[in-house]
Amino acid sequence: MSSEKIRKLLSEGGVAEIIGRKELEKKLTSGKKLIVKFGADPTRPDLHLGHAVALRKMREFQDLGHKVMFLIGDATSKIGDPTGQDKTRPVMTDAEIKNNAKTYVKQASKILKTEKSLLEIKYNSEWFSKMSFYEFLMLMTMTTAARILERDMFQKRMKSGRDVGLHELVYPIMQGYDSAELCADVVLLGNDQKFNELFGRHYQQKFGQDPQALIILKILVGTDGKEKMSKSLDNYIGIAESAVQMYGKTMSIPDSAMKEYFELATDLEKNEIDKIMAEKSNPRDTKMKLAFEIAKKYHGERAAQKAQKEFITVFQERKSPNAIDVIEIFRPKTKLIDLMVYFGYAKSLSDARRKIEQGGVKIDGDRITDFNYELNKKNHSGKDIKIGKLHFCRLVFK
Repeated sequence: MSSEKIRKLLSEGGVAEIIGRKELEKKLTSGKKLIVKFGADPTRPDLHLGHAVALRKMREFQDLGHKVMFLIGDATSKIGDPTGQDKTRPVMTDAEIKNNAKTYVKQASKILKTEKSLLEIKYNSEWFSKMSFYEFLMLMTMTTAARILERDMFQKRMKSGRDVGLHELVYPIMQGYDSAELCADVVLLGNDQKFNELFGRHYQQKFGQDPQALIILKILVGTDGKEKMSKSLDNYIGIAESAVQMYGKTMSIPDSAMKEYFELATDLEKNEIDKIMAEKSNPRDTKMKLAFEIAKKYHGERAAQKAQKEFITVFQERKSPNAIDVIEIFRPKTKLIDLMVYFGYAKSLSDARRKIEQGGVKIDGDRITDFNYELNKKNHSGKDIKIGKLHFCRLVFK
């Protein structure tokens, strides 16, 4: 492998820091087929553009002949990663975890090569479900409580009088042991996972393995332009979302985040991005270029063009969209909030109520603010409903 290819692999595509760089460079020049680890806990059913920063870097490793171990943390999801959490996460059910995990591989395959020699899907329940209590206890003897309690979010919680669950303290141990189980050579992660993956190096050394290198990637900011892109914060763009949804959500990001999105979420070269950002054009036009590139990446140029046309139709010409969900209702009447939750336009009744009371719902252009609003066959069949900026549906009562 040439020095130029190594330089590009380890310095471009959102790379912020590398721990164990010299050892990794040595492995890359040796011709050895490396094991590249990437883990995701199925806490929600969608992978998003933040995950895609690492997925795209994984694809670079695959293109060079290395193997990706895509680790689905179905066991660690039972605890919930405490990273960035100011309180203990609620425990997920097995059904929730299974339902979320089943879509991950399909979504990841939008970016990764899927040949068996280049991709292997693993679930960490494979080893944790077979491990006895005493075996896990031995893992715990290999570190100290003081080291785990160094973690900043634990310190903040304890200082503010908030609880830290005992089960949360073993999360870094579990994530660290994953690397030993996989014999990982390199792991791709965001800076928020640095603490956990350093435990991976620790446990690999305890088991006589060469410690994995950590390629720490820049963290993509969410659509709010403030917090990291996160499923928990609901400020994400899912890679399984439609081209129209991707385009619309991208258009909602603040102007200040555009350069970061160009760099971390598109395939454009640095010189192309610099040229676009240097143009003295309307920020909206620049953002439309960004939205087009993101939609094209996951859905192709034709779908991106259609999404752009839809955006112009709805938001610039203020017309109803060409592609609209048709909802058939087989009862004479139903509450608006029930319909929003049932068809996925709101996460819960309280979320639906919030959207309505904040003026985010219109029926044929008329704003609805009564959360008890009732839809009926006589007055609403054939009417169009707009929910927020991105969702449209047409009612058909049967």
